[in-house]
Amino acid sequence: MDLAAIISFLDLLGVAVFAASGGLVASRKEMDIVGFGLMATLTGIGGGTLRDLLLDRPVFWIADQSYLIVCFTMAVLVFFFAHLVQRRYIVLLWADAVGLSAFAVMGAHIALDHASSPLAAVVFGVMTATFGGLARDVASGEKPLLLQPEIYVTAALLASGSYTLLQKLGLDAAYAALIAILCGFVLRAGGILFGWTVPRYRSKAGRDYS
Repeated sequence: MDLAAIISFLDLLGVAVFAASGGLVASRKEMDIVGFGLMATLTGIGGGTLRDLLLDRPVFWIADQSYLIVCFTMAVLVFFFAHLVQRRYIVLLWADAVGLSAFAVMGAHIALDHASSPLAAVVFGVMTATFGGLARDVASGEKPLLLQPEIYVTAALLASGSYTLLQKLGLDAAYAALIAILCGFVLRAGGILFGWTVPRYRSKAGRDYS
């Protein structure tokens, strides 16, 4: 399989679906067209921007402005057609799930390509996948999806971790990416459909030393 073509497609796919999710949030908040553009770009390129800055590499959307075009296009489309979607929050969740998995793998791939350690690659994958959505939710006054009880960050961790592991085991990068994206998406889907969670801390009374 053509790795460059697969990676380029996944990159644009992640930006597009994240930008759409930003536009859907803007529609729920009844923002103007400028607000739609802001939310779409913040969500679509936020995580990748942070990743590139920390890796000290050229910021991807400055080097290739097709990413900005994708964000603005999705913002306009959602502005005019979001009213056709009856259950926008559900669409937002599924669009975000696709972007989450794709961006987690993309972030890990770029970090590995930049000679980062496997552990750092996993962290960069999670960061790429979650920062844009976090910025979107904070900017719009929504409760961040990261703080929802069902699985979210764990799905990004599984996607970036499995991609990194499969790469280190010698599997072709394109196949590793597809498998890892599927793993992350299935786990996130379980959180959406069935409310899957990871064990959470339960507050307990402190020990009485008196």
